[in-house]
Amino acid sequence: MNYIMAFLFSGFVCLIAQLIYDHSRLTPGHITSLFVVLGSFLDLFHIYDLLVDIFHAGALIPIISFGHSLMHGAMAATKEYGVFGIAMGMFDLTAAGISAAILFGFLVAILFKPKS
Repeated sequence: MNYIMAFLFSGFVCLIAQLIYDHSRLTPGHITSLFVVLGSFLDLFHIYDLLVDIFHAGALIPIISFGHSLMHGAMAATKEYGVFGIAMGMFDLTAAGISAAILFGFLVAILFKPKS
């Protein structure tokens, strides 16, 4: 059942993104940024935690969860360090993902040549 719920949530996120892309002038970069901000707002109002409880890994995979992770880290560090914790905690939970993306992107760029 967990697989089905994860598939449904991730598929719904993809469906919404595709509908926005097809029926607006927004680029994929705009839509991605929009989803990150949406995930942040859902986490701010504690809605995203409910989605994670229902859809499990399906809610932790899409780009919306990146905004959720940014906000979770910022709020946790704010309790400890005050206003300065916003910048410090924001990248605390997401540092591994960002670092991995940069590293693997670099390795792929070295190993493969683009087609002309």
